[in-house]
Amino acid sequence: MDSLSAATAESFRLLLSGDAALWIIIFTSFSVSVRAILIAAPFAFVTAFLMAHLRYPGRRAMIASFSAMQSIPAVVVGLTVYLVFSRSGPLGDLKLLFTQSTMVIGQMLLSFPLLVALSHAAFQAADRRVWETSITLGAKPYRAFLTLIHEIRFGLIAAFIAGFGRIIAEVGCSMMVGGNILGYTRNIPTAIALETTKGEFAQAIALGMVLLVMALLLNGLLAFYQGRGVMTS
Repeated sequence: MDSLSAATAESFRLLLSGDAALWIIIFTSFSVSVRAILIAAPFAFVTAFLMAHLRYPGRRAMIASFSAMQSIPAVVVGLTVYLVFSRSGPLGDLKLLFTQSTMVIGQMLLSFPLLVALSHAAFQAADRRVWETSITLGAKPYRAFLTLIHEIRFGLIAAFIAGFGRIIAEVGCSMMVGGNILGYTRNIPTAIALETTKGEFAQAIALGMVLLVMALLLNGLLAFYQGRGVMTS
């Protein structure tokens, strides 16, 4: 009990003193996840729009596939990316394995199905007359699309937040493709896993508190924007 109390006290000291090693890990984690979600979100929104507004063979199967892919374990995505970018893989010559770039790619693949599924629901719930009226009034497709995006912005923001929450705390993919390299690819979840196995609980507790605060904040924002989306629909 005394050791746990000491570790907790030390974790607060690390957070409040601006410990460089700790904050590099936090910065790396947010840097990778923010880049991944910002790249994945636009493609996901366009995909969701096409699924909601176009009728084509296999559409229902595609929708079901994205719903199913939300449950793919992070370690399976990590294994896939690892095999593609490993030295013997098809993209091994790029030498991207164990870099932040492969971590971004892995997290993009993790967040994409969730972004598509949630934003597709938002597009489905939108009033189709917004799109049809914009086109009828002479708006170009991209302008009509932006108008529709504005109408369902709260639902899309909720999807964005949920996607970010999915990747900020994942450990399997980042560990496999990032290599957990100190100062470069070590993020919050992989650092917690490593420090816990070493018996060094102070840094693990400090990083755990950061993740806990982030989880509470993301859930609060998600509930807020989902509520706004219901009110405006």
